[in-house]
Amino acid sequence: MTIRLELSAGAEGIALVKMEQGLDTATCRQLVLGLEEADAAESRAVVLTGTGDTFSPGADLARIVEGGARRIEEFLSELSDALLAVFGFPRPVVAAVNGHATGFGLVLAAACDHRVAADGEGRLGMPELHRGVPFPLAALEILRCAYGTTPLPALAYSGAALTIADALARGLVDEVAPAEELRFRAVELATRLAGLPAEAFAHTKAQLRRPYHERIAENRVSDDARVERLWCAEKPSK
Repeated sequence: MTIRLELSAGAEGIALVKMEQGLDTATCRQLVLGLEEADAAESRAVVLTGTGDTFSPGADLARIVEGGARRIEEFLSELSDALLAVFGFPRPVVAAVNGHATGFGLVLAAACDHRVAADGEGRLGMPELHRGVPFPLAALEILRCAYGTTPLPALAYSGAALTIADALARGLVDEVAPAEELRFRAVELATRLAGLPAEAFAHTKAQLRRPYHERIAENRVSDDARVERLWCAEKPSK
C-alpha cells in the first residue's frame, strides 16, 4: 500500500492521507480511493502529507516513458484524475509538506487549500521541462489557481529546486513550522477551516476554482493528446 488513510475517531474528524512513495498509476488510483473513503466517512477535513524527508518526489519519468505509449497514456490519465480529486475535494485539504515536493509533488501541494512546510532541508521545484516533458493541462491549471500566472514561467523554465525559505518568500507555501510540530499545525489549520459552515465552504471553494475546472474540462482531451505525444517522443533522464 503506497497511500495510507487514517480516519480520526474524535470530534475533530480530520482524515490523514499519507503518501509513502512517488506517483505512479497505482499510487494515483489509491489517492483517489483514499479521498473517496474520507468523503464517505464524512471527514470534516483532510491533511495530505508524505513520509520521512519527502512530501512527494513526483513521478519517475524515465521509468514511465520506458513503458511505452500505452503506459504513458494510462499514467497521465490517472495522474490528472488524482490531482483533480485533491483539487476538487469539497472540504478543506491542508498540505503538511514534510520535505521535498518536486514536479507533480509540488502540484499536489498546490491542489490543497493551505500549505504548511517543515522547516528543514526540503526542496520545491518543477524540473519536468528540463527532462523534456510538459505538464498535462490539469497540473498547470492547478498551479495557476494556487500561485497565479506570473510566477509559473520562472518556475518551469528554470527548473530550480527552491529552499523552504525561498518557497515561502515566493508564496509556494503559506507558512513554515518546526518539523516536530508540522502534523500538529496542519491538523490545527484543517480543524480551523473545518469549523466554517461546510456547505458554504464547499460552494465558495467551487466558485473560486470554477474557471480552472472549466478550462480543464474544455481543453483536457486535446491537450492531453499532445502531452502524450511529447512524452512518447522524449526520453527524460532521472
